[in-house]
Amino acid sequence: MLKRLATGLTTLLIAGTSLAYAQQAGAPAQQSQQRLSAADRTALTDARIGIVKAALQLKPDQEKYWPAVENAIRARSAMREQRSAALQARLEKGGEPIELMRARADNLTQRADTLRKLADAWQPLYASLDDNQKRRMRFLVSNVLHEAKEGVESRRMQEEETEEE
Repeated sequence: MLKRLATGLTTLLIAGTSLAYAQQAGAPAQQSQQRLSAADRTALTDARIGIVKAALQLKPDQEKYWPAVENAIRARSAMREQRSAALQARLEKGGEPIELMRARADNLTQRADTLRKLADAWQPLYASLDDNQKRRMRFLVSNVLHEAKEGVESRRMQEEETEEE
């Protein structure tokens, strides 16, 4: 039963991630038509948060750690949206290669900072998890990382196809 729950929740999480990625992929003209609305992105973030919390099945004494984790997830999502909007604006404007490299470096720094804050928020909760909860968390993380890797590879292939046209 627990395995089915984890599999179902992971599938939903991955589908949401894939949907968000698919909405952002493609040529710039297609992107403006395919972008998710702010409400859709918020709904996907809410669903992801709900999936993680449901999969962990937090005990009452662990609930006190959850708000920090949820806030860090939401902050990371908001930063991702800001970076995406800034990137879209830069791509529409064009730009010099050096400017684009510096912007990319700034984005990577922001991503590192928000990821560090997320890890810091998770630390106390993770320390309180039992072995079963830790196993479920590892399962979720490994599936999400696998999906992210596939998404990056798919995006790279799409960019190569676009360049060939």
